[in-house]
Amino acid sequence: MLVTISTTGGAGRPATDLGFLLHKHPGRHQSFTVSGGTAHVFYPEADERRCTAALLLEVDPVGLVRRAARGGRNGAARPAPGHQAGALAQYVNDRPYAASSLLAVALGQVFRTALRGVCDARPEPARQPLPLRIAVPALPSHGGAELVHRLFEPLGWRVTAEPVALDPHFPEWGDSRYVRLELEDDGATLAEALRQVYVLLPVLDGAKHYWVTPEEVDKLLRAGEGWLSRHPEQRLITGRYLHRRAALTREALERLELARLAEADDAEPEELDNAVPEEPEEPEGPEGLEGPERPEGPEERPVPLAERRRETILATLRELGAERVLDLGCGSGQLLRLLAGDHRFREVVGVDVSVRALRLAARRLRLDRMPERQRDRVRLLQGALTYTDSRLRGYDAAVLCEVIEHVDLPRLPALEYAVFGHARPAAVVVTTPNAEYNVRWDTLPAGTFRHSDHRFEWDRARFRQWAETTARRYGYRAEIRPVGPEDPEVGPPTQLALFRAAAAGADGEREQHREQHRGQQTRPERHRRGEQEAGA
Repeated sequence: MLVTISTTGGAGRPATDLGFLLHKHPGRHQSFTVSGGTAHVFYPEADERRCTAALLLEVDPVGLVRRAARGGRNGAARPAPGHQAGALAQYVNDRPYAASSLLAVALGQVFRTALRGVCDARPEPARQPLPLRIAVPALPSHGGAELVHRLFEPLGWRVTAEPVALDPHFPEWGDSRYVRLELEDDGATLAEALRQVYVLLPVLDGAKHYWVTPEEVDKLLRAGEGWLSRHPEQRLITGRYLHRRAALTREALERLELARLAEADDAEPEELDNAVPEEPEEPEGPEGLEGPERPEGPEERPVPLAERRRETILATLRELGAERVLDLGCGSGQLLRLLAGDHRFREVVGVDVSVRALRLAARRLRLDRMPERQRDRVRLLQGALTYTDSRLRGYDAAVLCEVIEHVDLPRLPALEYAVFGHARPAAVVVTTPNAEYNVRWDTLPAGTFRHSDHRFEWDRARFRQWAETTARRYGYRAEIRPVGPEDPEVGPPTQLALFRAAAAGADGEREQHREQHRGQQTRPERHRRGEQEAGA
């Protein structure tokens, strides 16, 4: 099987720079032992105006079958799908001739440094787009030429995919599943181009010749960095690359979504995926008890503030008669577990940006062991609350339990619009710390917040002002309630705002604010909203 990579040169940049970028000298033929056989690198042409590097892989199909028979989990080859032991198909197949995961592996091994974009001899060309042409004479495509276009054109390639006839002497037999592929682009670096081909070759083939392990997720995300998270066929690519392994595909898609959200927020994925520790612990300090006093009786146990908060939210939702509930910023699922255990709530959806938090929530809920009828009531979704999401529209109630104080104040209007303006549940329950009560915590130094990740903590007047302004802006009525024992001087430890959607009115003001908000949005926010509304 064969792949060629060509470029052209110009003033001050000879085409033979391709040899430096690939770390393979144009004047030599080199051979390498790879897992599928022997790979040869040579240059059919190499001058200042045009240079072509060829990677030719000689596959040993008999060796592949023998290694598979010895057991493939230690890196040995995997049998071709559908083969039977002793069948002729083990030895007579398209593996030696058609580009597949065998060629992708050889590409990754032979051009390992080039895939990373590293070139000490020519650092500038390694970082700059090149005029590139990549050709694969025989490429299997489960999906035909149309799928080839769907995979490569969104990446900026000009694609020529000519179907290969089953037999040119008998055109009535139609086309085979193979195409002759040519890709051309002037806007990609060599490293980007190689990584895209490395991922998409086995995707088009639809089969992998080796065992797919969890390490393949990391390989996919490394090779897909910068392009896969935005690709319209992301789900198909991920599923096929990971050989349709459901758990691995789900993990990869979650990490890709986190990377995309981080890119839109100009942040690192780790900054978003830090909602909970790996193993949640019982709350301590200010969040642990309801107040500074300790009970004296040996049988009495102080009720944790977090527990009081969840019980108050449940009572409020029951008062509303809500049946379909969103837990926005669900974390590791403490409130979700209570909601799922109460059959008055016939649909419960937890939303969080953190993949780690959602995994802990699934574990806490025991989703894998939950009866199917109950499991159908519960869903976990990954998403950032500062972006509109049409999946969240039409619910009876939404809960933001200790969430808003984790949002940077300049981003809070985006959350308000996403929840109150776009999702528009019939009711919204918001809880947040009462900053005045902090003086009652003996262990909390003056002037500090209750949690290291809090961006702000409001006193009662500021929270009431925010609630009433937000309610008026989006057509809700706001009611402030206490959570926990009220101190006569500083109020309750937690404050709750209950928003109920107004039946009518304030439409003009809401629409005016909506337009102002759209005008103030950053480009990634507008792009994100357009993507989600189109997808819905």
